Order: sequence, then structure tokens, then C-alpha cells
Amino acid sequence: MIPLTDSQVTRDGKALILAMDHGLEHGPSADFSSVPDTLDPEKIFETATHDAVTCLAVQKGVAETYYPSYDDDVNLLAKLNGTSNLWMGEPYSPKNWTVDYAAELGADAVGYTVYSGSNHETKMYEDFRDVQERAHREYDMPVVMWSYPRGQGLKNDTKESTIAYATRIALEIGADMAKVKYPGSRESMEWAVKSAADMPVVMSGGSKTSDYEFLSSVEAVMDAGGAGLAVGRNVWQREDPERILDALEKVIFEDATADEALE
Repeated sequence: MIPLTDSQVTRDGKALILAMDHGLEHGPSADFSSVPDTLDPEKIFETATHDAVTCLAVQKGVAETYYPSYDDDVNLLAKLNGTSNLWMGEPYSPKNWTVDYAAELGADAVGYTVYSGSNHETKMYEDFRDVQERAHREYDMPVVMWSYPRGQGLKNDTKESTIAYATRIALEIGADMAKVKYPGSRESMEWAVKSAADMPVVMSGGSKTSDYEFLSSVEAVMDAGGAGLAVGRNVWQREDPERILDALEKVIFEDATADEALE
């Protein structure tokens, strides 16, 4: 495991990852229609220059086109795999670019989704193995796993035992940080964090909610020992993303409560 305390993608070991791979995963109509300006990736890169954001996670085409204009101001987390929701089979996320090309573009870390529980689990573990070993051995580059148990045999992908299993899987197959869904309570998140031992765990931001509800869940994650947040829609679907980033900075990096952050 690569320690992330002094990594470019964290601040004091904590992370606020701004993610914008939703155009591929969900399509433009599902997530961008409420704030159409955010279809322009440049808007998201501008948002990612906020001091609270430790890195921006994007797919290859967006990184190729926009990152060169922001490489002094934004840390790049190269999301190497992803698939559209037009695919109706068992969950599988193909690799769309390589560790070598991400490094060539200046990435500070790489991200990779693994769907444990899918009928394609063994193939995805093999894919992750190749990415993790290449990133570590050749570039000393950390790997963030989007650890999302999913598949026809899984009935509840946010229950406590499933999320704890997700963080443990990430630790055991070599991730340097795990991104998981929120299991619904501080106590359940605490078990997920403990299950990951020394590997940092961040919460997936999920669908847009109210400011207070969202910040309260982030507060619970931090109280549970989590390392922060990987968020997309709950930031750039807001009319004023800077305001929620100001509040997130207080909760994640300054130990503020949700109430204090919104004052």
C-alpha cells in the first residue's frame, strides 16, 4: 500500500475527490439537465480549482482535452474504467485507458471500479491486478478503488456487512484508498473503516440531497474515521457549488459539524 498522507490527492491524509464521469456512466440527460452548463467539462475543472478539492476524477477523453489547461491548478485522478448504463448484462466495467497513458497525461493517481459479486468478478479482479501492479511498480502511483459490490445475487448493496466487505476487498487486493457507498449510519461506517485497517476509506457522494442531509452524512463519515468524500452530483448539480465546497472544507478538514459549516 502506498501511504497517502503526503500524496497530491490528499490534504493531511484526507480527501475531497470531485468526480465527473457521470456523462459516461449515466448519460447527459440523467445528471446534467438540471444544470446544463455543467455539461461543459471546463465548468467542472473550474470548480475543481477550489481549495477544498484535492483531486478531480475524470475519464480519458475529458482528461486529454481539458487537463492540459489546468495541470498547475488541479490534481488528476485518472478513472481508467467505466461503462454506460446502456449495458444490461451482469455488471462489468472495461478498461478504457492504461496506467501508462494516464501517467503520460500527468495523472497523480488512478481510479478503478470493481463490482465484487458480479458474474464477472474474477475478470475484474484480474484487470485490477494488472492496473495496481503497473501503477505501483512503474510509477509509484496510488490506486483508488470504486468498491461497489453489485450483481444478480446481491439484494442490498448498502447494508452494513456489504459495505464492510467492500472496504476489506479493496484492502486485500491492493487498493490504496476505497470509495464506497454510505451504509446509512455512523456506526455502520465505523465498521467499514475498521474493516479496511490502515487503508483510507471515502464515501461516495451519491444523488443530490439537501445541504444539511448531505453534510450530516459527511460529518458521520468523518466521525467514523473516514478519510473524506468522493462527490460529483452533490456539488456540480448545485447552482452555487462554491458554497457547498466551502462547507465541505469545514467538515472534512476542519472538523466542523454540519450545523457549523452552514452558519
